[in-house]
Amino acid sequence: MKEVYDTYVFHLYSTTMKTERQPRCRCRVSPGSFEVRARVERFAEPAVLLLLAEGPSHGYELAEALEGLLDEGRVDFGNLYRLLRSLEGEGLVTSSWSEEAPGPLKRIYELTGEGAALLGAWAASLRSGQVRITALLERYEAIAEKIDNTDNGRERP
Repeated sequence: MKEVYDTYVFHLYSTTMKTERQPRCRCRVSPGSFEVRARVERFAEPAVLLLLAEGPSHGYELAEALEGLLDEGRVDFGNLYRLLRSLEGEGLVTSSWSEEAPGPLKRIYELTGEGAALLGAWAASLRSGQVRITALLERYEAIAEKIDNTDNGRERP
């Protein structure tokens, strides 16, 4: 029986494709191949994958970089580390302890080939979403003045 691994925010669930609903966010189609449905509330995952594609990093560095990338203020460290453990459990990132950085030992995270494939799927899905959003906004802009001149469905004088 084929299984799909579906990640919701930072939680991992296993479901059977034949009897359960389709994944809301992403699924692994085959090794190195993913289907992604971009959702803004799931944006932390591709952001973490992107940061790790730029280079290995430890959790605190990732949290600092995410604050600027996500523009959502302070990052919840518990959620970040749950996400990292989930990604590591799926083989999308690896981690190891590093004594090279100053201070206490730090766990350094690195993107795997599978993680890079998932990041590519995220990028493709986000591009597709961007095209749809742009089309919707362009249509809105074409009628925005008309909408602004209405009052409860009636045109204003």
